[in-house]
Amino acid sequence: MGIDSLVGGTIWDEYSDKVTDLMNNPQNMGDIKEEDADAMGAKLIIADFGAESCGDAVRLYWAVDPKTDIIKESKFKSFGCGTAIASSDVMAELCKGKTVQEAVKITNIDVEFAMRDNPETPSVPPQKMHCSVMAYDVIKKAAGQYLNVDMESFEEEVIVCECARVSLDTLQEVIRLNDLTTVEQIADYTKAGAFCKSCIRSGGHEEKDVYLVDLLEEHEKEKMLAGATLGAATGSTVDFAAMTIVQKLKATEKVIDENIRQMLQMDGGDVEILDIKENGENFDIYIKYLGACNGCASADTGTLFAIENTLKEKLNQNIRVLPL
Repeated sequence: MGIDSLVGGTIWDEYSDKVTDLMNNPQNMGDIKEEDADAMGAKLIIADFGAESCGDAVRLYWAVDPKTDIIKESKFKSFGCGTAIASSDVMAELCKGKTVQEAVKITNIDVEFAMRDNPETPSVPPQKMHCSVMAYDVIKKAAGQYLNVDMESFEEEVIVCECARVSLDTLQEVIRLNDLTTVEQIADYTKAGAFCKSCIRSGGHEEKDVYLVDLLEEHEKEKMLAGATLGAATGSTVDFAAMTIVQKLKATEKVIDENIRQMLQMDGGDVEILDIKENGENFDIYIKYLGACNGCASADTGTLFAIENTLKEKLNQNIRVLPL
């Protein structure tokens, strides 16, 4: 595939100097032959891994001391873009001097971080982060061959974000404890979704069983269910004031759907919930009349009174309905 293509001649600005140098001058590219490993008193391991998402592939060579499990030499061959070459070179370097068991703990984030010029600036554009995903997978494959186990045995958790190696359990716990509502918040807390973005929603570099948007939706449903359960147990309405803005909007829509909307539609009208804002102890719900309700004489009197009273009864006595 060769060096990464340019987009408007500016993509190089997003690569670290280390990456651009290693693209053309990798330090660990090559192979280890059987006689080389024998001369070191080592066992030769050769592992191949390919990324279906981009067609890149990498071959990893290890010379492992069978007495200590230490990787005495590590080299690679890469069949892919410049980013894959650079990340594979760094990956091979990170393996040297480690035991096989230690090498398995090297993550894609470790590789990316080692390619940075400074700790605060990513080494590659987010869309190229998936090229370093091969590092972790080919290491697992090499370790599996050496230890004579399946490479999947090293993976004890379901990984949602391959780039940052963030597990499903971790994401669910962080979202729940911090009541996260956006993908940006997840990235701030865990780095998941901050790189190639395949884990955010379908349509990225690789297909996932679970996406970050699914976990956010699951969290919202759990909160709504918990609130409904509490309300049923106490015989009272869920505390409207304690709801998130999303929950308030959903709760308001539900009351409107079940008690108001059908009557409005029978007369050719309807109502849209625009926003909810806290104003001191009050909750101001802004609405917009649609169809026949727009401009109707009772829109600001009887109809408004009915909507407001229903919402006060079902949700909170401090609700005020304001038509726009």
